[in-house]
Amino acid sequence: MVDRDHADVLVVRQCELLSISRSSVYYSPIETSDYDLELMRLIDSQYSRTPFYDSRKMTAWLRGRDTGPTESAHKS
Repeated sequence: MVDRDHADVLVVRQCELLSISRSSVYYSPIETSDYDLELMRLIDSQYSRTPFYDSRKMTAWLRGRDTGPTESAHKS
């Protein structure tokens, strides 16, 4: 959509014409770690069973688990 190497039309003007923010042109997503994906899966699964858990209760539940993501997995 936006050609950053276009000589005649600046990126700023191209973004204005397309009604998009300039930051979206330069944004490059980073990969989500396996640890974070597993943590999100665990939270999603537990929230489906107990939607009334607030952040403190969910944190306590995660810390009380015997399995799942560990600090060593997070550091790798």
